[in-house]
Amino acid sequence: EVQLQASGGGLVQPGGSLRLSCAASGFTFSVYAMSWFRQAPGKGLERVSTISNGGSSTTYADSVKGRFTISRDNAENALYLQMNSLKPEDTAVYYCVRGSTATGTKGQGTQVTVSS
Repeated sequence: EVQLQASGGGLVQPGGSLRLSCAASGFTFSVYAMSWFRQAPGKGLERVSTISNGGSSTTYADSVKGRFTISRDNAENALYLQMNSLKPEDTAVYYCVRGSTATGTKGQGTQVTVSS
C-alpha cells in the first residue's frame, strides 16, 4: 500500500521558515518524480514544486521561486520542502504527491499557517 505522510507544518510568523518532510513507503521511491502541492481555504490544489526521481531537476511555482527549496533522500525514502520568507498567502494544507500532477497519489497533508 502506498503511503505518504507529510509532517512539519505549524503556525509561523510572516518572514519565518518551516521545513516540511514526507515519509514514503509501499513503492519504489527512487523511480518516481515527487511533488509538493498545496490547497488554500476555498481554492483548488496548486503545484508548489516537483523534483525528478534522481533529484537533479527541480521546478517551482512562480509564487514560491527563490523562497522554497525541494529536496529528497532516496536512501531514506524521504521528500523535503524548505520554506523561507513565508507569507500569509502561503497558508494552506501541504501535500506530498507521487508524480507531478494533481491526480498522483497523495497522503495526509500538513497544515501551514502564516500569521502574526
